[in-house]
Amino acid sequence: MHTRIYQFSADDHRGEKIELSNYIGKVVLIVNTASECGFTEQYKGLQELHDKYNTQGFEVLAFPCNQFKQQEKGSNADIKSFCDLQFNIKFDLFSKVDVNGTNAHPLFKFLKKEAPGILGTKSIKWNFTKFLVNKEGQVIKRFATITKPQQLESDIEKSLEMKC
Repeated sequence: MHTRIYQFSADDHRGEKIELSNYIGKVVLIVNTASECGFTEQYKGLQELHDKYNTQGFEVLAFPCNQFKQQEKGSNADIKSFCDLQFNIKFDLFSKVDVNGTNAHPLFKFLKKEAPGILGTKSIKWNFTKFLVNKEGQVIKRFATITKPQQLESDIEKSLEMKC
């Protein structure tokens, strides 16, 4: 039996605890994000994926992170305001987390173990690393920062077509 994301919880941008078991039966894309990064425009592509596939059971979960050149300095309220004003996001935005190091959120420790990076690296190298999770809560693929959201469409579609 594979371990699944459903054992974890995380605080949303309002500080409210969200059980990831709320996403049972959904295909989920988990992304570490930042507002002042050269890849911040990917928020637009993430919203487009959300718009296109949400009614079919797809969710984007954004986890702001300030570990890469302090590109996410603001408070959770600042980050939410930025995302709404700049990209009108409708997907779930969580509280700022660490994705690497001893204070890394347990979810990201799990994601990195389940889907290591190039050459088996466990660390996340930069903002907008993406993890695709199937309807059963299993991590099926890791995508690098440079992978644009629209490049994930075929993997998302395949995951949505799979029966639980």
